[in-house]
Amino acid sequence: MPVVLMAQDNSLTIFKSLENYTWKAEGTWGDGSKFKQEISLKFSLDNKIVIVESLGFTNKEQTEFGLRNHGIRQYDEKLKKIRFWEFDIFGNLTEGTVESEEKNLKYMYDYGGTFVTEMWIYKDEKTYDFIVGVYENGEWKQKFLETEFKGKSK
Repeated sequence: MPVVLMAQDNSLTIFKSLENYTWKAEGTWGDGSKFKQEISLKFSLDNKIVIVESLGFTNKEQTEFGLRNHGIRQYDEKLKKIRFWEFDIFGNLTEGTVESEEKNLKYMYDYGGTFVTEMWIYKDEKTYDFIVGVYENGEWKQKFLETEFKGKSK
């Protein structure tokens, strides 16, 4: 049964354990394309938002690597949920919600008509398994990517 983090003094504290690291992962998507990402985050506006910067492939050919996404995480008082927005170099916006299940983070969003879940599964302070796919009723129906994020101190 998921434990969803609701209203607290600051619901964004679920991101605190990620703050002092640069998170790196590499893998292969289900369609055979490469996945490579470096993520760092910081709290801003008196801890009311989290700003995320992601490096990744910046061209369709996957030959150039650089700043790919700017993201924002914010606790929405009306919805009583953490919302996120990811703006990418290709002009796209992905938005959805974030929940925590103990030390795991679960991002949920609509991607081209498919309801996608990205899950950061805690292994230890510097390691998270990372799965992107279709997650329903506590189980993976389909996995598009499965890899691991390793944290390196900033």
